Amino acid sequence: MQAKVYQFRHNREWIQVEPWGLHALRLRITLNETFSGHDGALLPPAEEGVLRIEQSDDARETRIVHGNVQLDIVLAHKEPQPTPYARLVVRRHSDQKILFSIRDERRLVHQAGGALCQAMMTCDVQVGERLYGLGQHAHGRLDQAGCVLDLRQRNGEVAIPWLYSNKGYGLLWNHRGTGRVELAANHTRWVADATPEIDIWFVASDLPADALSRYADATGHVPDFPRWASGFWQCKLRYASQKELMEVAREYKRRGLPISVIVADYFHWDRMGEWRFDPVAWPDPEAMVAELRAMGIELMVSIWPTVNPACQDFAYMEKNNLLLQTDRGVSSVTHFLDTYEDQRVYLHHLDPTNPAARKFHWEKVKRNYYDAGIRAFWLDACEPEINPQDYEHLRFHVGPGCAVACAYPQALQQAYYDGLTAAGEKEILTLCRSAWAGSQRYGAAVWSGDIPSTFDSLSRQIRAGLNMAMSGIPWWCTDIGGFTGGDPRDETFRELIVRWFQYGLFCPIFRLHGVRQPETLKSGGPNEVWSFGDKAYDIIRTLLEIRERLRPYVHAQMRKASESGIPPMRPLFVDFPDDPEAWASEDQFLFGADLIVAPVTEQGAVERSVYLPSGCAWYDVCAEQHRPGGGRFVAPAALYEIPVYIRVPPGGEPSPELLHALAPLGRERA
Repeated sequence: MQAKVYQFRHNREWIQVEPWGLHALRLRITLNETFSGHDGALLPPAEEGVLRIEQSDDARETRIVHGNVQLDIVLAHKEPQPTPYARLVVRRHSDQKILFSIRDERRLVHQAGGALCQAMMTCDVQVGERLYGLGQHAHGRLDQAGCVLDLRQRNGEVAIPWLYSNKGYGLLWNHRGTGRVELAANHTRWVADATPEIDIWFVASDLPADALSRYADATGHVPDFPRWASGFWQCKLRYASQKELMEVAREYKRRGLPISVIVADYFHWDRMGEWRFDPVAWPDPEAMVAELRAMGIELMVSIWPTVNPACQDFAYMEKNNLLLQTDRGVSSVTHFLDTYEDQRVYLHHLDPTNPAARKFHWEKVKRNYYDAGIRAFWLDACEPEINPQDYEHLRFHVGPGCAVACAYPQALQQAYYDGLTAAGEKEILTLCRSAWAGSQRYGAAVWSGDIPSTFDSLSRQIRAGLNMAMSGIPWWCTDIGGFTGGDPRDETFRELIVRWFQYGLFCPIFRLHGVRQPETLKSGGPNEVWSFGDKAYDIIRTLLEIRERLRPYVHAQMRKASESGIPPMRPLFVDFPDDPEAWASEDQFLFGADLIVAPVTEQGAVERSVYLPSGCAWYDVCAEQHRPGGGRFVAPAALYEIPVYIRVPPGGEPSPELLHALAPLGRERA
């Protein structure tokens, strides 16, 4: 038979299956009498699908097929009676290969008699399974098999509950709340701390690129990448005044250096929650924006969702439930500095899960920033940053923290996307420290948080960025040079900043940031490209010029990301799924289909091992020679070199545009 939805009850569990995109199903399980009606990260499918349903004569086995994905619901015989839970087996329909199977164990436990349950979904493990995605983590691994990951948003740890398996499937754990995923040797277990139902979406596909496209169809495609965002971004811990920031911007232009964005970071405001410039230090934002834009520079401002009780609208926000609440005690959930405070203060947080709070916040941002000409916003500390990280204690507009907290950054991103769209903007980007499934559809660009300035940290960023790409976030970057600990006077750091710039050159966003030493109160040391000595400056200047010439290529890749869901920065196996060595490569990546980048991440290194995938030839930019695919070799990598390779099509030549843009990488400079 055929049906648009399949639903049945077995003992206490209601199970519902729906077609949700090509070769994809949505499966929900609840102990309640009805399902929640909330779609989580999912958008309605573009086309209404139909399920093909077959049942055994004794009704103990049900087969549900949609395209090339198949779900078998098995009620096993166990004497003296059948098991109280169904076993759920997901197969590729074309050859009946098992993709994953959910054990017939208890999955939902009611908490305190309410509608919310603790959920545990345990799956069998397949030999040789590799797992990718799940957001951004600092553990330094690309293949996440064997890891236990908290599904909690923290500075530098981004929880996006979507993974892709080399066994040919992708799975979204469609829960907004806290939990964990255990990718152990004996089982995989997904845990939600509080939810009305188990809710998963899965797609069958042997091709990682196709799975990423289906995931983008299900959760939203990234919008068009802004033209202003593809060049170099200048940022430091803090420019203390309009005068200081403008002096830096003018110096970039005086030196003839490419620059497309400059950032006014935190404490440019007079008080958290006012969401405006401090009129003393920033007396004329409109004139500042106009002069910058005349120089071809966009101004980005940092905006935190924190609220000082002393701000003028605090009483209004509190009275109208626009702030996060707590179940006990006061609703202040973090302890931090503010612009004119002599000591730390207890701060509250906006609750963007409340539509009224999103509207109120954007109206203030529009009046105080957008109407002054600013259209680029940095949503810092948007996990939200709370201390202690007791999500169980929080109460959001849409529910208790343990049931909804992971979606906080997405709700804040929606406030800006909706506001900018209503204001007529077509190219929308917000730089964010956190994200959730579907954040990409609101123009969220994520950076990797407050990371240390070390070679080990640089190495870990490569894996973190590639897993973010596999998590459906095409726009990503790091603080070039790391955030904490870098001293521009130190030769080791000067080497690190060059290597990090070489890596950042091929990230979707090319952005310098960091505290830098010597640090001062609420500020930091010099962090402009001329701050790291003449040798580093000579190399970095060339890299800025290369990025400027690469901008047409960057935008071409961003258009593909918007249209197809394929991120510009991605693991080798996305384009070369039939090459086993491509699956094992963790410290190289593709930047678009035509470039392979092999960053240097070891101090003092003058060479590194490189693998070029099979199926095509490659042009070695630094060595200025062709190389065959399917082999590993040792590439020279002096400080001025980063191993980069251009794809050579069969019977053709490498792209002349890329050859022109990258040619300076092959030239040693005195």
